[in-house]
Formats: sequence, structure tokens, C-alpha cells
Amino acid sequence: MLTNSQAEKHETVKEMMRDAVLHDVNKISLFGIMDVNPGLISAIVITAIMLTAAALIRIFVIPKFEYIPASKFQVLLEEMVGLFNNFAKQNSPHRNKFLGAYIFGAGMYIFFGTLFELLGLQGVTTAGHSITLPAPLADINGAIALGCLSYFVVLSGGVLANGFGGLASALKEFSMPLSMSFRLFGAMLSGVLVTELVYYYFQLSFVLPIIVAVLFTLLHATIQTYVLVMLTASSYGSATEPKEKINQ
Repeated sequence: MLTNSQAEKHETVKEMMRDAVLHDVNKISLFGIMDVNPGLISAIVITAIMLTAAALIRIFVIPKFEYIPASKFQVLLEEMVGLFNNFAKQNSPHRNKFLGAYIFGAGMYIFFGTLFELLGLQGVTTAGHSITLPAPLADINGAIALGCLSYFVVLSGGVLANGFGGLASALKEFSMPLSMSFRLFGAMLSGVLVTELVYYYFQLSFVLPIIVAVLFTLLHATIQTYVLVMLTASSYGSATEPKEKINQ
């Protein structure tokens, strides 16, 4: 009411719901080179933030770590790394060093990428409208990319561990990238649609969106991180399990 025409909706609820799925209307110019989905801009931003944070932690924080942790941040970081590392060892006892690093990176990307939408960062579409940047995985392309990457990790681990036998074992899970992609996309999209609907109607746009957005986002961030980590680790462990050689 205070901003008058600036707060006027430029699309119907049907158009809003359709664009949340297909991203065929609200596009953002990528440095003037091409028009892309807002999810790609979100992915670039969250990736840059995470890489910068990782570099700063590695350069300025980790060298100051002590054998007996004295800071809460060191305890938190060690617990996070240990959690993913133990998960990798439990599911893949034979080859787990790279697996631990991958599921930690992928898990952090899903978790913080999902929480990213809570920041409410704005972008300007090619049509001149302002939109809130969504979570990267709310775009089906981002979900498919992460699903395929996880499958490639499983496939590579199987080949390195057991050669052709590992390749055959990993190929049995050919449906994994498809199911994982749509699981991630569906979970992220449901939260986006519910939140958008709450924001869209004036009667519901007070206080309630804060509760809905925070609860849905935290719930999806935690569940989807666990699901991807569990599926990837279990499939990787199955593909890299040593095959018994029968002496004839």
C-alpha cells in the first residue's frame, strides 16, 4: 500500500505458477550475453559465495586450528566434516576419501543453496520487473546437473575400483540421475509454489510468509541434503565394493 504502483502484480497467479516451473517468462540478462533463468544467476552467486568462504577459511582460519579445539567455529567445522566423512566410511568402507569430499561439497551446496532464497536478493528481468532470486535447484536444469554429476561420481568410482565389473554394477543404477533430479526439483518447487501463493494474496501477506518460508526452506534444505548424500553414498559403496575372485 505504501509503494502504490510499484507493488502492483504484473502477472496472474496462473502465470506465476507456470513460470515457477518452466521459467519461460521471467529471464535475466547474463552480462548482456544471453537471457537465462533466474536459477542460473542464483547458482553463480551461491557458488561464488561458497568458494570465497572456503578460500578465506582455508587461508585465515584453518592454520590457526589447535589440537584441542578452543573455538566454537573449529568444533563446528570439525563436526561437519567428520559427519560426512563417517557417512562415507559407513557406506563405502573400501574407497571413501573422494566420496567424503564429494558428498560434503554437494551437501553444502544443496543446504546453503536452498537457504539462499531466504536472503530475498532481487533481480531485474528483461521485461523490467523485479523478482526474488530462487534457490538454484528450483530450476529443473540445476537439479538434473547435480543428479548427473552424482551419477558420474558413482560410475567413475565403480570403474576405478572394479574395472568393467564396476561399470556394469554402476550402470544398473541408470535411473538414479533421473529420480534424484526430479526428487530435488519437486521438493524445491513445492516450497517455492507454496511460498509464492502465500505472498501473492494480500490477506495472507502479513507475518505468515515469514513462518512458511523459513519452515519450508529449512525442512527442504535438511531433507534433500540427507537424501542426496544417502543415495550417492550407498550407490557409490555398492559400485566400489570389491568383487570376489574365484580361483579355479
